[in-house]
Amino acid sequence: MLEHFFQCPYCWEEISMLLDTSVSHQNYVEDCETCCNPIEMDTRFDDGELTAFNAINLEQ
Repeated sequence: MLEHFFQCPYCWEEISMLLDTSVSHQNYVEDCETCCNPIEMDTRFDDGELTAFNAINLEQ
């Protein structure tokens, strides 16, 4: 697992999420721990190293 820090696309607070490095591509929705809005997470790993991360506002 990798702890990754980023800004929420709704409230702009810095939050962190634990990312599973054993799966090369993941796309899922998780709520912001500060404002509770849903964030679409899109992550990519190569040999356990984070190569891409997007936190997407679902209300756009």
